[in-house]
Amino acid sequence: MVVFGDAAVAIAITLLVLPLTEAVPEAIHGDRSALEFVRDLQPEIYTFLLSFAVIAQLWAAHHRLFEHVVTYSPALLRWHLAWLLTIVVLPFPTAMTAGFGDERFPPLLYIGTVLASSLCLTALNLVVRRDPRLHDGDLSARQMFHARTITAVLVVALGLAVIPGVGYLALLLLLLPPVIVRFRFGPTH
Repeated sequence: MVVFGDAAVAIAITLLVLPLTEAVPEAIHGDRSALEFVRDLQPEIYTFLLSFAVIAQLWAAHHRLFEHVVTYSPALLRWHLAWLLTIVVLPFPTAMTAGFGDERFPPLLYIGTVLASSLCLTALNLVVRRDPRLHDGDLSARQMFHARTITAVLVVALGLAVIPGVGYLALLLLLLPPVIVRFRFGPTH
């Protein structure tokens, strides 16, 4: 299950960069310099970097949980597959983000997809915690609190993204969970 998940995450991250690489041949045959090409691709580059960072963080949280998983259950498998769906879908709202500029729907789709992923991770945490057969007994309360905090922040971010002019800026709220967790549990060792 972990290897399959890692492979799906790797593919999703790879898919993020394809729109950038696919634009190169057209630019080569165009009348622009390489620097102009990169400047014109800035929105796509920024959304690639954002989604790379988001998927990397989601994978890291998944990895921290699955370090302690020793077996699986049908519920764990279902939530794991749901989480993977949110990861492999993320390149789609990423592409929409760069392509549709100031429209209001793409930020909602993007933040909603990340929220769905976070909800699935929170559910995975709950499933593992509630069944002692699934884990090695070394689960931290900090990790569960962090998962719930990120999900709550994403709910607020989705609500704020509805406000005209806010959009993706609502994702800046994701800077809060590490501060909140550090305040509650102290610094990590």
